[in-house]
Amino acid sequence: MYKPGRKLTLPSPPHLLLSLLLLLSIIIINATATATVNTKRFREAPQFYNSPTCPSISTKDMCSQQAVHVAMTLDFPYLRGTMAAILSILQHSSCPENTRFHFISSPSSTYLHETITSSFPYLRSQIHPFDTNSVSGLISTSIRSALDSPLNYARNYLANILPPCVRKAVYLDSDLVLVDDIAMLAATPLGTGTVLAAPEYCNANITAYFTPTFWANPSLSLTFSGRNACYFNTGVMIIDLERWREGDYTTKIVEWMELQKRMRIYELGSLPPFLLVFAGNIAAVDHKWNQHGLGGDNFRGLCRDLHPGPVSLLHWSGKGKPWVRLDENRPCPLDALWAPYDLMQTPFAIDF
Repeated sequence: MYKPGRKLTLPSPPHLLLSLLLLLSIIIINATATATVNTKRFREAPQFYNSPTCPSISTKDMCSQQAVHVAMTLDFPYLRGTMAAILSILQHSSCPENTRFHFISSPSSTYLHETITSSFPYLRSQIHPFDTNSVSGLISTSIRSALDSPLNYARNYLANILPPCVRKAVYLDSDLVLVDDIAMLAATPLGTGTVLAAPEYCNANITAYFTPTFWANPSLSLTFSGRNACYFNTGVMIIDLERWREGDYTTKIVEWMELQKRMRIYELGSLPPFLLVFAGNIAAVDHKWNQHGLGGDNFRGLCRDLHPGPVSLLHWSGKGKPWVRLDENRPCPLDALWAPYDLMQTPFAIDF
């Protein structure tokens, strides 16, 4: 077999065609084997069907206002989490065939969509390339390197990335699973003029997300004046994309990121600009829709318990991810709730 760096000596003309055909066959076999390995890393998920009361939507219609539109980023480090999240959404949905997935990835990672469709052949989905160069120069180093990924900022540009026909979407992180019907989350009323909805946590100290430089500035310190500003996690949001576009909220967020490059006013990745623009002006969502923090803090990722109350969505925000801890044989107790949605093929997997 030919190896890179080794001189390839071609045979005499009578055997040239046969040799070229042999070489071509080897290339095709190797490529097929590689593709097989890539696609077989994940098992195929079962197909889920609508209940009789679901509205009928064409399988090709990616713009229907009767559909639930889910937006998620797609990259290799979190691919396993994304697969588990998709399975959990479909499994607990009353109208799974009416769910439309919009995956956002860097142009070099659009191939991951093939992996998704291999495990979910009937998934109604689209891939939307995100030019990470547009945001790379605006990212400031944060307390955890994973938070500095350009794709982590795609949510800022969601209204520009998704087609204008998509008027409302549920944005979800990849490190979560649902155990309830996503249609109920998507139906959260936004009220008049409100752009997004998310669970709020008013007992959290929102001032801690901003630097002393921010609070010492007479102008900046008045940013939250007149607003009952509460912390919210941007990993679970219902967004009115029409209102976002009309209000040009991407520009508002980018302006705060530009200021951050000139003077450090916050520490934690893509969250603070959302707080600066929206905190105190969002529609509330029941806390059961974001049992967050299961990945521990941003430094050690220690195990945590559930917050008191009912659970509709489990979110492993923080440093610790369930698939990593399971592979390293050091799972937290709650990681057992994520494991049933894991589609990763293992040498010991048994298909039923």
